Amino acid sequence: MKKFRVVFMGTPEFAVPCLKMLSKQTEVVGVVTQPDKPRGRGQKMMASPVKAFAEEQGIPVYQPVKVREEEFMEVLENLKPDIMVVVAFGQILPQRILDIPAHGCINVHASLLPRYRGAAPMQWSIIHGEKKTGITTMFMDAGLDTGDMLLKQEIEISDDMTLEELHDALMGMGAEVLQKTLEQLSDGTLKREPQIDEDSNYAPMIGKETGRIDWEKPAKEIHDLVRGLNSWPGAYTFLKGSKYKIWRTRVLDERPEGAPGTVLRADKSGFVAATGDGSLEILEMQAPGGKKMKARDYLLGHGIELPARFER
Repeated sequence: MKKFRVVFMGTPEFAVPCLKMLSKQTEVVGVVTQPDKPRGRGQKMMASPVKAFAEEQGIPVYQPVKVREEEFMEVLENLKPDIMVVVAFGQILPQRILDIPAHGCINVHASLLPRYRGAAPMQWSIIHGEKKTGITTMFMDAGLDTGDMLLKQEIEISDDMTLEELHDALMGMGAEVLQKTLEQLSDGTLKREPQIDEDSNYAPMIGKETGRIDWEKPAKEIHDLVRGLNSWPGAYTFLKGSKYKIWRTRVLDERPEGAPGTVLRADKSGFVAATGDGSLEILEMQAPGGKKMKARDYLLGHGIELPARFER
């Protein structure tokens, strides 16, 4: 593979394996990431995972508040990259930046495009009960994940796979697909495939409010919501005015005797709630001010007096 001059743009842990690969296979002349942000209970200023790795490797790091600032775009132009690689960066690039690299800007996207364009493809793939997803590399254009597709690799989504598990699987896969993409670009065999807009859908940003459980929905849909938001921000519900996070569930093959949200069992034999269609067993939960724990362990020390019903 040619020793491309690369500018890398990325921010979270998901992007780090791609940067690691590039640091070995190419000449990374600069890394662009989001500004440091306060994190944790102490709200200390923390660098992004991408910045932390780049600094370990001695790669120059740039953290513009907005990439479209004139001064920063001039910095990028002066770096004279052959390629820009963008992985979960967090800002939309203007056409002027897209035009800088001689071989274009390549994005590593965590879905099988044109499905799940947007900011949260992994979450919505699980929430919508998809059976497969994957990684797509594409040449970027001015649209939102609308550029020509390059390579794809699929992964199955099992019925109980969580967001955290899918994230970790796709994180490594992204670096593999990116390397193959650059190898084909280097030897002249890389092919472009335009996206068909009619086949697309959108994966909008996830917020904390996304996780509120509607017990009128079928047990399977609630189960998919729970696993699609594990590990952030988590699905949640209210019981007698207190907020409980629900981290793991299981769909039961039994018809509930009670209105949606009714707690059917809450003892050492299990923690089960009625839904709009079927019953849902709660396997892992988090009480207000507490830690994640198995529901059975929680119930050993915290009885829930029945009758009780989760609020919508």
